[in-house]
Amino acid sequence: MTKVLVVYHSRSGNTAKMAQVVAEGAKSGGADVVVKKVEEAALEDLIGADGIVLGAPTYFGTLSAEMKGFIDGSVRVRGKLEDKIGAAFTSSGSPTGGNETTLLSLIQGMLIHGMVIVGDPLETGGHYGAVAVGSPDAESLKSCRKLGERVAKLAKVVGGA
Repeated sequence: MTKVLVVYHSRSGNTAKMAQVVAEGAKSGGADVVVKKVEEAALEDLIGADGIVLGAPTYFGTLSAEMKGFIDGSVRVRGKLEDKIGAAFTSSGSPTGGNETTLLSLIQGMLIHGMVIVGDPLETGGHYGAVAVGSPDAESLKSCRKLGERVAKLAKVVGGA
């Protein structure tokens, strides 16, 4: 069965809520899903997943130090994440707080690993991934669900190729 890993960092709980809904979407897309806080995730978790979705709050226009440290440490599994499906999500306190730059920072790490990136579906209005400002509203959660679903479906296709 296709495996999707959702790794997130959250202090306020907003990113954690998003992670759970991304996971629900991936499950509805037919994947076996594991959700882990970044401090609980191991590099072996990355290797064992067909799809990886990373989520972090936006701090000063970029991802949290906790998530950055996890991504930096992933250099030890370089070459083992190639062709896996990747996606990102973030939450912030302001619509102009740097959501897109945070998503791009998360995506850069995945691209360096040779992963295939899934953006946010057009019908939910985003481009680089799912975003919430403050507590995730219905529209943000719809985007999270759809993102998880797309990761699962594409991971199944790519993994079966």
